[in-house]
Amino acid sequence: MIRNTFIAIAEDSKHRMGVEPPRRDGPPTLARLHFDLLSEHPYELTLDDLNFTVHCLKHGLDTADQQARAAFLSKGHPCMRASPLTKTYGFGAHYNHAGKIALYPADSVAYQKFLKDPEVRVEKAMRSKRAVEIA
Repeated sequence: MIRNTFIAIAEDSKHRMGVEPPRRDGPPTLARLHFDLLSEHPYELTLDDLNFTVHCLKHGLDTADQQARAAFLSKGHPCMRASPLTKTYGFGAHYNHAGKIALYPADSVAYQKFLKDPEVRVEKAMRSKRAVEIA
């Protein structure tokens, strides 16, 4: 479980400040689902909770189904380094001491504090594109 870690926005993020993912007709995007869940429930969901809840919402499953949860979690799933929120939309993600997640816009004071906090491990979100190698 990831704990006491801050995921900073990707180097190639399209946004340098937190931008709410757009709503669209049809099913919500992964970015929208992550944003809605983490905005409404800061520090209430672990990564496993978040990923399983998103899976249930996308497939019309009951989040209380423990068999479905066990089957889902028996496979690996991406962390917040791969979330569109940290890769594209300008949000950092903080895992607290219990592994529960909250979002922070890159243009916020709290975001800057996490970057400088010696007690918090800082990792960059994954780039959307490969870095260009200079020979």
